[in-house]
This record gives sequence, C-alpha cells and structure tokens, in this order.
Amino acid sequence: MHEEYGTSPRNRPQLERRRLTVRGVVQGVGFRPFVYRLAQELDLSGWVRNDGSGVELEAQGTAGNLSALVARLHGEAPPLARIERLDSSLCELDPNDRGFTISASQGGSVTTSIAHDSAVCDECLHELFAPTGRRWRHPFINCTQCGPRYTITRGLPYDRVSTSMAAFAQCPECADEYRNPLHRRFHAEPNACPACGPRLSLLEAYGVTVASHDPIADTLLRLLCGEIVAVKGLGGYHLMCDARNPEAVDRLRQRKSRDDKPFAIMVANTASARHWANLGATDESLLGSPERPVVLCDKHDTVDAELHGVAPGLAWIGLMLPYTPLHYLLFHDFAGRPAGTGWLRDAQELALVCTSANPGGEPLVTGDREATRRLMGIADAYLLHDREIVVRCDDSVVRSLPAVRAGDLRMQFVRRSRGYTPRALRLADKGEPVMAFGGLLKNTLCMTRGDEAFLSQHVGDLSCAGASQALDEVASHLQRILTLTPLAVAHDLNPDFPSTLAAEALAERLGIPAFPVQHHHAHIAAVQAEHHHQGPILGLALDGTGLGTDGKAWGGELLQVDGAHFNRLGHLAALRQPDAGKSEREPWRMASSVLHRLGRGDEIASRFHHEAAAWRMRDLLESGTGCPPTTSLGRWFDAAAGLLGVCERMGYEGEAAMRLESLATRFGGVLPLHRGWQLTDSGDLDLLPLLSALADERNPPRGAALFHATLATALESWVLQAVDATGIRSVALSGGCFLNRLLSRDLSRRLSARGLDVLEARQVPPNDGGLALGQAHVARHILHHCSS
Repeated sequence: MHEEYGTSPRNRPQLERRRLTVRGVVQGVGFRPFVYRLAQELDLSGWVRNDGSGVELEAQGTAGNLSALVARLHGEAPPLARIERLDSSLCELDPNDRGFTISASQGGSVTTSIAHDSAVCDECLHELFAPTGRRWRHPFINCTQCGPRYTITRGLPYDRVSTSMAAFAQCPECADEYRNPLHRRFHAEPNACPACGPRLSLLEAYGVTVASHDPIADTLLRLLCGEIVAVKGLGGYHLMCDARNPEAVDRLRQRKSRDDKPFAIMVANTASARHWANLGATDESLLGSPERPVVLCDKHDTVDAELHGVAPGLAWIGLMLPYTPLHYLLFHDFAGRPAGTGWLRDAQELALVCTSANPGGEPLVTGDREATRRLMGIADAYLLHDREIVVRCDDSVVRSLPAVRAGDLRMQFVRRSRGYTPRALRLADKGEPVMAFGGLLKNTLCMTRGDEAFLSQHVGDLSCAGASQALDEVASHLQRILTLTPLAVAHDLNPDFPSTLAAEALAERLGIPAFPVQHHHAHIAAVQAEHHHQGPILGLALDGTGLGTDGKAWGGELLQVDGAHFNRLGHLAALRQPDAGKSEREPWRMASSVLHRLGRGDEIASRFHHEAAAWRMRDLLESGTGCPPTTSLGRWFDAAAGLLGVCERMGYEGEAAMRLESLATRFGGVLPLHRGWQLTDSGDLDLLPLLSALADERNPPRGAALFHATLATALESWVLQAVDATGIRSVALSGGCFLNRLLSRDLSRRLSARGLDVLEARQVPPNDGGLALGQAHVARHILHHCSS
C-alpha cells in the first residue's frame, strides 16, 4: 500500500542543499524576510543572514523547490532590492536541519551596497492616516520598503547599531515587529513609533524652543502667514515658504541672495502638479517614483502670475512631491486631517517653495545647532527633530526626455543625489579601486570597486571653504562604507581646484599615484563608461569652461577618445573674453566681443550704454589686454543672449542659456539659417555668420529659435566631417550644454538619422556632476596599461 502511493524510501523525493550568495542592494530592503517567506512556502529548511557582501543563505529541500527558490528570488524580489549577482552551489546535506531561520549578520570584507533613501510607501501612508492606529500622524513612520537608508548609515553591514537610530531603544511593540520575520518591519532599522522614536520640536528664529503641542500644525500656520521655515529632511534642511505668497518668495530670495534663480515647489500629489505644468507620462512616473526627485516640467502660462517670482523667465518649473511623513503631514493638516488616503487623490491648493537650506552656495545644512547658526537671518523658525543626519544629501533634479519608442522611460539627470545615491553603476569590466575627485562646480566624487562605480551625492560648488570640507567628508565616507582604500586617485587638469588639491593630498598620504584628466576628456569618458563602449569614439564636449592641455579655456571641443588617450580634432572658433571673470557673468561683454569680431565695435557703446564699462570695451578688445580667448559654447550662448537683449547680466550660472532655451521653446520650430556657420580646413567650427544675423534681429524669441535650429545643424555638419575623416561612427555627447533639451534632442535625432551610434549621459548628469565617473574611467585605463 505504501509503495503504491510512493512513500517508500525508494520513491521518496531526494533532498539537496544549496548555498546561495546574493549581491547588490539587498540589505535594509526586506530581503531576508522575503527569503524566509519563500522558504516557508517551498517547505525548505536552512538559514539566511546578512554579510559584508550582501546576503547569504543555505536552503535544503527538493531539487524542484530549490530551483523555484532561485527563480522567485529573481522574479519577486522586494521593490527596493536590486540583485546584481546570484551564485548557487551544492553543499553537504544537514540531516538535523529543521525549519528555516534568520541568523545574525556576519562581518567580513564589505562588497554590498546601502540602499538609497526612499519615499514613504503606500502601506505606511495608510497607517499614517488611520486615526485608530498607533502610528496615526507619526512623522517617522517607515518599513523595510521605505524611509531613510543612506543618510542615516555610518557603515556596513546595515544594522541598527550602524545607523543614527541606535540612539532610540525600541519599545516592546516595535521590538516585536522588528523581530518578527513575517512582519513588514522585520529588521527595518529606522523602526519606531510615537512612544520610542524621534521627536519633533519647533524653534523660533533665535533658537529658543516654542512651547507647542503640535509643531506641524504650528509650522503650517507660520507658512500660511508668510514666514520662512527651515524644515529638517532626510539629507539636510529645506527652506520653505508659501509659493503663492509673493512677499514671502521675494523675502526668501533677498535673505538667501538668490536673485532670479528658480525655486522648486512641493505639492501634495500629481493632481496638484497638473495645475502648474503640462505633465507627460514620464513626468508623472518620475514625480511619484520612490526616489522623489525634483522634476523639471513644462509650466503653464499662468504660473508666473500665480506663483510670482518662483521660476521667472523660464519655460519650465521644478516640481516635487512629499517624500517624508513629515512633508505629508503638512499637506494633511492643510486638507483638514481627513481619515484615510482618499484625500491624496484630489488636487490641493497648497504649494510650498522647497529649496536647499544653504546660505549663498555653501554646503547644505544638516545639524540642528548648525541650522540655527548658519540660517540666522534667513529662517523665521525651525522645524527639527532629534534623529541625526549622518550623510549630507541634497535633492536630485531630473527632466524627462522624448521617448524613442513607445513605453520607453527616458530621463536626464541635472543633479544626481538623494534617492539615487549610492546606487552602483555597472562598468564593462573589473579593475583596481580608484577614487576620482571631480571638478570645481557641481562637484561629485566617484569610487570604483571591481566592476562597479559609486558616484557620491552632489557636493556642489567648491569655491567656499565649507564645501571643500564637505568634499573631504564625502571622500572619507565613501571609503568607509565601501571599506576600500584606492590604489590611485584622479582629478581635473586644473591644479588650483580644491578637488585637485584634495586628490593630491590623499595620494600623498596613501603613497599612490594621482592622475590629472583633461576636463572634456573626462566628459566623454563618463559617457563611454556608462554605455560600456570599447574602442575609439568621437566626442562632442560642449560646456562653459575647462582647462585645456594648452593652458587655455576650452568648452566647444570635438575629440577622438580612446581609453586613456584623446586627440583634439577641432574646436569652436575662439572668442575673446573681456575681463574673463566678469564675462562669465555678464553676457553683454561676450556680445561686445562678437560685435568686435564682426567689425562693428563702434556699436558697443550705444548698444550697451547703460553699462559703465561699455565706453572702453572697443579699445579693450582692440588691444587684447585682459581678453583671453575661449572656445566655450557656453560663451557663444551668452553672446547670443546679450545680442538679443534676453540677458545682459546673469544672477546665476547658466541663466542666459536657460532664458534663451525658454524663449526658443515657446516660439517653436524655425528653419536653420542658410550658411549660418563655417567649417575650416583645420576642423574648427565658426558660428559668426549666425551671430551676425542675431545682431540685427528685432524679435528675441524668433532669434532664440533661430540660434538653436542653426546650432544643431552646424554641429551635425561638424560631426559628419569628423566621421568622414576618421571612419568612426560612434559619437558621445556630453558637457553642460547638453542639458539644453532643444539642442540635445535635435542634434541626437539628426545624428541618429545619419546612421550614427549616438551615446548620451543618462545615469549621470552631462554637466560637471558626471566628471568624476569619467576621471575614474580614464584612471582605470592608465592603471591597466601600466600593469599589462
């Protein structure tokens, strides 16, 4: 009878035991309880645990169930997990094994990754707005699928003792959740509740605590009354005010010395965002993603009237949705504290300016005492909490791009930081560990490990001493969380950059080589690294400025790049910069330079009569004294804006180009100017005929559109000339000018239509925020060449 039903020892299913190692983002994302639940369903015994490399487990059961385990690990992994590699091998059976357990973490060499900070998930939102629940309106609600990760973590393995939550002992109820493998808060390291978690407090402008029973309600009231409040977030403080209050917005600009630089605004949901912008499917997907970046969206014509001074003169507006429970609670109060989450589907009128809390280009404020000291005179009040921010991390900024095929999700980073850091970028092959220090502006660092590159959060402009100190902190933190010591460092060719000095100092301390990498070479190398491109490639590097190998200012470069080497095939025709430092901020000076080249120098004084220096500009350009040449496309943009009267003085970096792009976007398409450029026998591109036409243009929007259309066509011709000369049919586009959506879209389409393989920056910004990746890529090639 037993044999007939297959239960004899001879017919009993054979057991196997497998050891699995899982690498990638698999700590702090609910991966171990996920494995535990799968093991229960598949009747497997064994164990799972964290280690320095990720997650390891041993599972014992039938061969079919073990195969199902491997398949489901890949196919059903938690939303925040990213499996980079899964290795499986047979091991010896354990005849005494009973049940499946989650074991204590193991140490060892760290090769795993910390998860990024993630917006509060839907399940936690349901709890947050459930009046009968114990986490009703708890500002720090989270689970294994959401909440802070990177910004509270000091080191790996990712356990509570390694985070800033170590200071908060869990109450019995939270501890039970934390220890229960079937609960979604199992080993959610930031787990807490109102009884045992961090506490909010509201401070006056001078740092004295306000006696408040409800700091959130009091904060909202202050915002609606026109005050500016510094609000503590995940990676730093925000300065917030009512975006609909023009006096509050103007006051924030004055106090922060921000001029006309656009502000981002936070709204409750995508329904609210649609009131301010024309949202495509990609925009909505990015806004609601767990990463919650600031998304640059095409704004409605009514925005400048309704949100006076928020994003003046631009065709787009930066929008973001709440990503912490604290943010959500401000909007919940405004909605009247309804029960449930149904209110989140309806548009709300509340719109809050949400900008980084950093005075005048300094690093983002993270500490509580630091906030009251550095933001004095800017903030009217402070909404803070007692959970320490371990890692400074600013908001990410992205924009959507037109999809090549239906269903494509295309985005471009303007700034890659919170929500995306410290995700690893996969490289084409393994190499020695290298740390690259980036440039001067939009600084980021990059550390490589094996076939991975870890780009740091946005550090910013290194011109101030505080930012240089922040650079050292980020460099130390990267080495600590990756438990790596670099074998080489890379930096910009400019010897005076703080990033160069920091790289050289680290190289001296460690006794390792430091490799200088030319700025535009690094721009193209970053695109090569991202796309795993091997062999020579043509590179169009277009930006504001970068030191060339000849000691001059470059910025409009056509390069042939092959690993550690590059050749300069051509460049934009050089323009003189009258008083170079001022020319980068005063487009009228570059317009004067163009007029001088056109032989129309006698027009300078009358065109720019309101500028005190205009009367002597012609003589200055004639003599050439203090007028160094530059090949920068950024300065050609400035000249066009100055000639059209679009922007003669800039209040922030790139303002002239952004205003020019906005006018062209609103005007629409035009035909390029016939013979609007010249290609020289030496391989250079001269845009002087185009600028000559703009000098006589009386319709600035039409002139802006003409500039963009002609520039894209001219660059196409320039690249095709290089293709014919070299036979290379792959082209990388990089540099800050490719943040211009019109230019990048039109040129990419033109080159692709010619059958060329066009590579663009996607996982890192095309601006200087991607330089460190390119520097690291070049340094690894140098090391490989030296060892072979």
